[in-house]
Amino acid sequence: MKRKFLSILLFAVLASWFNPASAEIRLPAILGSHMVLQQKSEVNLWGWCGPAEKVTIKASWDTASYVTKGSSGAKWNIKLKTPAAGGPYTITINDHTVLEDVMVGEVWVCSGQSNMEWSGDQKLQQSLEEAPKANNKKIRFFYVPKATSDYVQEDLKASWKVCTPEEMLHFSAIGYFFGKKIQKELNVPVGLINSNWGGTPAEAWTPKELVEQDPVLKDASVKLNPAEWWPISPGAIYPAMVAPLTKFKIAGVIWYQGESNTTTYSTYARLMTKLIGGWRAAWGYSFPFYYVQIAPFSYGNYNIGALLREQQTALQSVAKTGMVVVHDLVEDVSNIHPVKKMEVADRLANLALADTYGIGGLNYKYPQYKGMILEKNRVRILFNHVENGLMATAKDLNEFYIAGEDQKFLFASARIEGNTVIVWNKAVKFPVAVRFGFSNTGIPNLFNKEGLPVNLFRTDSWEVKTDAVVK
Repeated sequence: MKRKFLSILLFAVLASWFNPASAEIRLPAILGSHMVLQQKSEVNLWGWCGPAEKVTIKASWDTASYVTKGSSGAKWNIKLKTPAAGGPYTITINDHTVLEDVMVGEVWVCSGQSNMEWSGDQKLQQSLEEAPKANNKKIRFFYVPKATSDYVQEDLKASWKVCTPEEMLHFSAIGYFFGKKIQKELNVPVGLINSNWGGTPAEAWTPKELVEQDPVLKDASVKLNPAEWWPISPGAIYPAMVAPLTKFKIAGVIWYQGESNTTTYSTYARLMTKLIGGWRAAWGYSFPFYYVQIAPFSYGNYNIGALLREQQTALQSVAKTGMVVVHDLVEDVSNIHPVKKMEVADRLANLALADTYGIGGLNYKYPQYKGMILEKNRVRILFNHVENGLMATAKDLNEFYIAGEDQKFLFASARIEGNTVIVWNKAVKFPVAVRFGFSNTGIPNLFNKEGLPVNLFRTDSWEVKTDAVVK
C-alpha cells in the first residue's frame, strides 16, 4: 500500500513538472495595468510561461480571442491590432491575469542626459508650479530605472503610473510638458517612457557593437572623460535601459543629450547616426527621432559647444529626424541646465505635431543658413524658413563675425534686408567667410518673424580653434 502511495505521489509530482497548464504566465514590466498602447497599429504582448503552454488573450476593445503557446524556451508572444485612441480597456490573459485601465493612444520615449532628466526632484520651478494642476488620467508615465549591463536584458523593474501631481514631480519636465501638449492637441491618451541618465555620453546609449566595429567611433570613445556618477563605456546603458523596451510599440523618441560629447564633438553626427539606426533596427521600424540642440554654456575650451551644435545640425540629414534650437531660452550660460523646460517641450511638441501628425499652421521650422552672396566688401546671407521675414530683439544684430583670406574673424556689423542679412566690417575689404553665433556662449538676437531663433552657422570649413582655455 505504501509503495502504491509513493508511486501515485511521484506521478503527481512529475505531472506537475511537465503539465504546461500548471506554469505561471508572466509579463515584462512594460506590460501592465495603466499602460498606453500605440493606437491603430499591431502591438506585441509577450512574456514567459511553460513550454507549449496555451496562452489566450482577450482585449475588451475586441470580441476576438488571440491564442498562442509557449516556446521550448518558455516564452510567448502575440500580436494584437489596436483600435483608434480610447479607453480604459482591460486585457485578460488565460482568464486569470487581468491588466486594467489600459489606454490606447500615442507612446513616446523621452531619453538623454540630465536636461531631459530634470524634474521637480531637482526643484525645477516650472515643474513645482505645474504639479498642482497635473491630474490627467490620459497621461501615463513609465520611468526606467538607471542600470547597466554587459548583456541585453529582457525586463526591468518599473510600472506604469497615472499622471498625478505627485508622479509628475518625479518625471522629466520636458517629457511631461511635451506629453501634455500632444495629449491636448490630439485629444488622445499619451504614454511617456522616461529613460535617461544625467551626464552620460551617447556612446553609452548606442549598441556596443556599433561603436566597437567603427574604428573612428571606437577611438573617440576612449577619449571620453571618466566620471564617478555615470557610465561612459560604449553600450553600457543600452542593454538595460533601451533593449527591454524594444518590443513595445512607440510613436517616436524625443532626445536631449550632447553636453557630455563636446570633448569628442567631431564624431557626434556619425555616432548619433549609429544610435538612431541601432534603435530603429531593434524596434523594427523607422520611428521619428526629434532632438534638442544643446544650449550655450561656458565650456572650458573654446568653441567645443558650437562645434557640437554644428554636428547636431548636420544630423538632420538622417531621415525622419528633426532638431529644435533653444539658445534664446538660456538665461545663464554658467548653468548647464537651463530652466525653461516647458518652452523646449513646446518646440518639440510642435515639431511632432507637424511632422508626425500632420497638423498644419504650426510654427516649428527654425531659420537656418542657406547660402551667401559676395557684394564687394559686404556679404549677403540667405536663409531657409524666413518666408515672412526676419527680426531682431535688439536695435543692433549681434554674434556676426567676418573674415578675409587671412582667416582672422572680426566682429561684424549686420543689417536685415527683407529675408536676408547684410554683413560687413570696414577693416575687411575682401570678405570670404562669415560666422554667426559660433561660440560656446553666444546668444544671437536674430529670429524669423514667427519668433524662432536663427541657428548658428559658419560659411567656412577652416579649422576651428579649440585648444585654448576660456578664462
